[in-house]
Amino acid sequence: METIRFASKEHKSFYTQMLLKTRNNDSYHQAFFYAMGICEETRRNIRTLFDFKNGGIEPDGLLAPWQTGGTRRLCRLAFNLWNGWTEEGKEQYSAPYKLFDCGFAPYFFEAIRLRYPEYCRSMELSAPRLSKKAR
Repeated sequence: METIRFASKEHKSFYTQMLLKTRNNDSYHQAFFYAMGICEETRRNIRTLFDFKNGGIEPDGLLAPWQTGGTRRLCRLAFNLWNGWTEEGKEQYSAPYKLFDCGFAPYFFEAIRLRYPEYCRSMELSAPRLSKKAR
């Protein structure tokens, strides 16, 4: 697998710790904890967003008073990558148009790559290159 791009050393540390804590390294856990580790607020409040005892997401965490517009976007993406979750009646907020309208967007792509590694492999360009004249 390619090198993972982290937002900070705290992001990387959180990601590693959560995968060890859950003892699961599948693409669901990787994408979820990668996304949740992007910012300090979601790292600090992870127990309101993930049920470690039962091993699942906690969508009610979206209603927490600490949530901001950006952290809600981050959580919606992470929840959706976990199991396709969308907020009933607010499904439009889980669409790329709404989700990617924030500074976390470059890292959202990385979370998607972690969740769907089979579709996001780097491939060498096998098609012939266009000449400068054709471009």
